[in-house]
Amino acid sequence: MSAVRKVVLATRNEGKIVELRRILAEADQEIELVGLDAFPHIGEIAETGITFAENALLKAHGVASASGLPAIADDSGLCVDALNGMPGVFSARWSGSHGDDAANLWLLLAQVSDVPDGRRGAHFACTAALALPGGDERIVEGALAGALIRGPRGPNGFGYDPIFVPEGESRTTAEMSPAEKDAISHRGRAFRALVPVMRDLLAAKTT
Repeated sequence: MSAVRKVVLATRNEGKIVELRRILAEADQEIELVGLDAFPHIGEIAETGITFAENALLKAHGVASASGLPAIADDSGLCVDALNGMPGVFSARWSGSHGDDAANLWLLLAQVSDVPDGRRGAHFACTAALALPGGDERIVEGALAGALIRGPRGPNGFGYDPIFVPEGESRTTAEMSPAEKDAISHRGRAFRALVPVMRDLLAAKTT
């Protein structure tokens, strides 16, 4: 039987760690996944890239180098058709203050207030990256297409979830249960796409 490999997920968000652990278990992958709380000496890595892939790779390589272990990182955001794909990588700080969900949401709604309903398409995008301490890297992507409504609905989720309705749905992602959202989310799709990539790259490094 192959040895269990330890892999770091570059986050202190326990929800992300639980989600990826569940995906790995469903795929029968013998990987011990730990978060950044296991490495107090690793500080925040600045997301200075202009694409999701650049930011994900910056974080993955930074954590792989600092921990000496394979590392996974992701970057994601909301891309609005009428805004030429913005806020994109700036989604979390669209209003100027990082992580102010309410301010970001209301600014975005104001910016598309004159856009007719038929042209309010948008998608959530996520790039997940795997980096090894030696420098090898792989990236995968996941997306969830939908449209923006004109006012927030739903108590769940975070960020732009209350104004985003996925294709084929009448509910916003904030009106879905966490399990329903996880099943279709851009991050879940990216993480699931990463599983075979992770298996192959880690296997290659142990043979």
